[in-house]
Amino acid sequence: MEAGPQPKGSCRRVVVQPLHLKIVSRESALKLRTVTATRYVTPLREGGSLPAVIEADDDGMYVLKFRGAGQGRKALIAELVAGELARAAGLPVPEIVFVELDPELARTEPDPEIQDLIRASAGLNLALDYLPSAVTFDPLAFTPDAALASRLVWLDGFVSNVDRTARNSNLMVWCEKLWLIDHGAALYFHHQWNGYLERAASPFALIKDHVLLPFAGELAAADAAMTAALTPQVIADVVALIPDEWLEDDPLFADPAAQREAYRAYLCKRLQAPRAFFEEAVRARAQHL
Repeated sequence: MEAGPQPKGSCRRVVVQPLHLKIVSRESALKLRTVTATRYVTPLREGGSLPAVIEADDDGMYVLKFRGAGQGRKALIAELVAGELARAAGLPVPEIVFVELDPELARTEPDPEIQDLIRASAGLNLALDYLPSAVTFDPLAFTPDAALASRLVWLDGFVSNVDRTARNSNLMVWCEKLWLIDHGAALYFHHQWNGYLERAASPFALIKDHVLLPFAGELAAADAAMTAALTPQVIADVVALIPDEWLEDDPLFADPAAQREAYRAYLCKRLQAPRAFFEEAVRARAQHL
């Protein structure tokens, strides 16, 4: 990824680099860059996370997701895990970075609501690289490739992403490519940990509402490709990115490491055959024909 600013509308900043995952030790595990927010640019008054465009100390522009908004730290975990799993499978996701937010930044904002949000989010947050001049995906104006659409449907079934519908696709078209954004509503199992391993094998009935399901004509090929890419080692490395401070106290877990292990165990079990979420997607797709 290029760290410096690019001309408005440039297609050079974000680069997808699929991971082919020759990981040989924990030292070679995935890492994200950490930047510091230097300027609050403008709010994006949409979604439960109340995101905003910010400028950081690398001169880059990012869409910041606040830990003090909506579902808080759990939304950031979902964004991080689902987004980096997508990237590991070669899907187009803007660069994800950790963002340090100083509560003093609130002093320059006239809006009391924004001031409160910044102060409540002091510390480590999450952001995606800003895609200038991107437009919201419209299936009437942009026809996605069947292979890509099928992999996105598979991914959203795997991570139980409830927020990829025609009403709110969380897909952007930028530089004539489809880009995935906003996975904060995924992994909803972690809002209630009781029985989480049993629920890992459950289908995902809401896949029937997926905006790309009508285009997903290669689901069997997608299942083979995604399961080959998302190995247990990849899942472990992505889950290892979750910061300790985002893992809320829960009586089921002795410490952050134990809770992080629960995410890994859930996702690895969900990946095991037979994959009910994949079979559900196939049934839902057949009903669209």
